[in-house]
Amino acid sequence: MLNIDEVLSWSHSDVRELMERAAALRDEGHGRVVSYSPKVFIPLTKLCRDVCHYCTFAQPPRAGQRAYMSIDEVLDIARAGADAGCHEALFTLGDKPELRYKVARDELKELGHTSTLAYLRAAAQAVLDETGLLPHMNPGVMTQAELRDLRAVSVSQGLMLESSSARLCEKGGPHHGSPDKRPQVRLDSIAAAGAARAPFTSGILIGIGETRRERLEALLALKDLHDTHGHIQEIIVQNFRRKPGTKMHAAPEPALEELLWTIAMARIIFGPHMNVQAPPNLTLDESLPDLIHAGINDWGGVSPVTPDHVNPEAAWPHLDKLRAATEVTGKTLAPRLPVYPDYIEERDTWIDPALHTPVIRKIDAAGYARSGDWSPGGVGHWPEPGKHLNGGGTQRTTDSPLASLTDKAMAGVRLDENEIASLFNARAADEALVIRAADDLRRTVNGDTVSYVVNRNINYTNICYFGCGFCAFSKGRVAENLRERGYDLPLAEVQARVSEAWQRGATEVCLQGGIHPDYTGATYLSIVRAVKQAQPDMHVHAFSPLEIRQGAETLGLPLRDYLKELKQAGLGTLPGTAAEILDDEIRQIICPDKLNTEQWLEVMRTAHSLGLNSTSTIMFGHVDGPLNWARHLLRIRDLQEETGGFTEFVPLPFVHMEAPMYRKGRARKGPTFREALLMHAVARLALHPHITNIQASWVKLGMDGIKACLDAGVNDLGGTLMNESISRAAGASHGQEFTVAGMRELITAAGRVPQRRTTRYEFINETGDPVHLPAMTQDPGIATRGGCPASPASS
Repeated sequence: MLNIDEVLSWSHSDVRELMERAAALRDEGHGRVVSYSPKVFIPLTKLCRDVCHYCTFAQPPRAGQRAYMSIDEVLDIARAGADAGCHEALFTLGDKPELRYKVARDELKELGHTSTLAYLRAAAQAVLDETGLLPHMNPGVMTQAELRDLRAVSVSQGLMLESSSARLCEKGGPHHGSPDKRPQVRLDSIAAAGAARAPFTSGILIGIGETRRERLEALLALKDLHDTHGHIQEIIVQNFRRKPGTKMHAAPEPALEELLWTIAMARIIFGPHMNVQAPPNLTLDESLPDLIHAGINDWGGVSPVTPDHVNPEAAWPHLDKLRAATEVTGKTLAPRLPVYPDYIEERDTWIDPALHTPVIRKIDAAGYARSGDWSPGGVGHWPEPGKHLNGGGTQRTTDSPLASLTDKAMAGVRLDENEIASLFNARAADEALVIRAADDLRRTVNGDTVSYVVNRNINYTNICYFGCGFCAFSKGRVAENLRERGYDLPLAEVQARVSEAWQRGATEVCLQGGIHPDYTGATYLSIVRAVKQAQPDMHVHAFSPLEIRQGAETLGLPLRDYLKELKQAGLGTLPGTAAEILDDEIRQIICPDKLNTEQWLEVMRTAHSLGLNSTSTIMFGHVDGPLNWARHLLRIRDLQEETGGFTEFVPLPFVHMEAPMYRKGRARKGPTFREALLMHAVARLALHPHITNIQASWVKLGMDGIKACLDAGVNDLGGTLMNESISRAAGASHGQEFTVAGMRELITAAGRVPQRRTTRYEFINETGDPVHLPAMTQDPGIATRGGCPASPASS
């Protein structure tokens, strides 16, 4: 535990030395991200029983004016905020005005509530229900019971300590006559918030007559409470601004150096991981970078809709100015929710269960706010071409710490999981650097050729006894809310579809289905034989590792013996589906009854040893994150280095709309466009040089997404499909077939060279004759088959 004498000994250093120390700590905990919360400010009441000598927010009752905003007025502000892309509804109000003013008591009675806090709860519930904004509460001093009650309708709460000096409450002090500003009263309330498990905001107000020692004592008091409860998610260092009409209208404002000194000391006291914030509207624009140099990692709430009612003279900086001030320091601006990522990750502890779904649906994989409205499968809009994928900015990348990692990957060196995760966490200029490196590597390895295969998907049954949370395709024998009935195609129908595909020029059929309870290994053998009987020259790309394992087990055969039988029957290659995320931590959540990571790898290892190549996939963007993705890529890379049997890597973004785990509120809306691009780019880098072909799924990404991915390391667009039902079942709207003409037109429009191929990546012309391309383009390493980018769609 720190003591005041120890901290004072640090504080005597030159302010620039303190700032350097603080900035290093901040970088250790937060890297290059500086966050902010897009919000609306809702002053539910400006009545307050306290009389702080610097405050213009609190106002006495006035004839003809209501004491409280109506619910309709609250919702008008919240709806405007939602339309402007805000996530937070900040409720700020005076401390329990009904204890001082009869008009407040009378109006609350008229509204049907016994207290201001009860009315606040109702207003917050209305905002949640009607607009989806997430309430943050600043209603003053509260008991543990009151905090728990409001926790049910808010994701975070706050109370500024301001100062721990009782001296400021004496006559002549700024807090004289304000019972709720007594330090111990406020500290007790902040402690109660910890006991109530409420993510909490607190901080200090500097320049109101306190000494430097008193500031440090206040910060240490807050640190002691946080060390006990772990609930303080951010520390605000706010500088006093004098206001006309207050008792402190002529008081001196703290100098910038005082603010910087205090920010630096707050960072040093709280360490690398605390979120330290300073309001940007209370500092001159040209000095904003200094606040970052002093150790902040957050700008707090910034509203495009409402003023700062506590400091109405100080307008919020325009977001472009805030971004520029952030990027000039080498940092990246990122929007967040009112509750920070660490508390979202531990939401079972910190967030009321009723609020889990609203939070999950607003976040990206790192726990920050989703950028844009795009989701895989045809929801929302891909960003306009030419605009930066994370909202703009001109930040230079020459000093990016990720540059050494991309260089390392391009040299073929194996990155570790933390290094790969850091690539996935790239934003703004760092993101552009990663994508550019992946595209440069693609150009070196594959040239400008973009390949595709003419194929047909045949999903022979959608009946499945597994209950994967991401899958909207499979149906049980009797299931609730079916979009379509279960089916089981007769072999004759499978053969008819194979023959039709051959007549239309397909060289491959991709066969997968649900795990039908009546299927055995003999069923899968009969399907392969039926295909070969119908069209002996059709390549059979079939059966995920789950189907292979189930087939072997039902016949009582070792995997190797069963795979030999399938190969003898005519199986050509295996799809790398059912991989989902090769990290059992995630598999236990999304598919607990499915084969585990090692079992999936065992099937693939055995198949490769028999000369049966396979694809590899990842299904991402649900309950997973960068570290899980990194582990997945490394397991694929390591097996490929061992066997050489993977022909490609296919990222499959989670299509959320009809997926059971999304409908139950347990999953995100699929990856963001930033995450989708980075998955392709990072895969290109992390798998090099062992897997040299990266495919994009047009079914998931749509045409605009495909165009963007072609500049992010992708060299293959998979198959034309003819029939694709799995992504469609999950809610995708990008169609069931991409014609050859359409495929070639898209590739050509992107400035690339379209090239048809076979499953085994032999380049052919439209009549099926071989085409010989330069060695750089037809890469001598393992190449992509691209047959089934949609199967199973969430898999």
